[in-house]
Amino acid sequence: MGMGGMIKENMAKRAEQEIQSGMIVNLGIGIPSLVANYIQQDKHVFLHAENGLLGMGVRPKQGEEDPMICHAGGLPVTLRKGASFFDSATAFAMIRSGKIDMAILGGLEVSAQGDLANWLVPGKKVPGIGGAIELAQKAKRIIVLMSHTNKFGQPKIVKQCTYPLTAASCVQMIITERAVFTIKDKQLILKEIFAPYTLEEVTASTEASFLMDSSIYGGS
Repeated sequence: MGMGGMIKENMAKRAEQEIQSGMIVNLGIGIPSLVANYIQQDKHVFLHAENGLLGMGVRPKQGEEDPMICHAGGLPVTLRKGASFFDSATAFAMIRSGKIDMAILGGLEVSAQGDLANWLVPGKKVPGIGGAIELAQKAKRIIVLMSHTNKFGQPKIVKQCTYPLTAASCVQMIITERAVFTIKDKQLILKEIFAPYTLEEVTASTEASFLMDSSIYGGS
């Protein structure tokens, strides 16, 4: 069963809390793209897109879309003050040179060590790995927003990834509809649990073993 729109929006809001003023941030397609709608106005943040845009804003209102202004997924966006355009070669040069402070990406699987698989489901045709491998390897911090389980109910936070890797040991945080995990020194740590889920439910739907943050022990 797919996630409802409100659940996705709440995940995006939680991810926004990790963004600090002054950052250059790349948002992946899907749930990560929703983060743009929740960037606080007092945060001086520049959202980056691989198609050659720095300074994306919220999604435009219906009827106010400009077909010439879109993110790398092809969907229309607005611009924040100071936005700029350039070619995709320059956009990728920014990624490869380590100028991206944070990338918020989707995921098919994330391992307990922070390995990321998010570009290929074996047997399905895709045009290529695209910019995912560049971002996963070169962004200073990687946060993954994804459903906790796949459409078959199988865990997506796993001991070892079974899908082809995008990059190894690159993920620092995972946000799902059920919980927030951090990964430090290749160790998975449960940081938050979202209502109405319980610790038992999160544990049962997570293949990888994990430690618990002190805030979990303290209860709420």
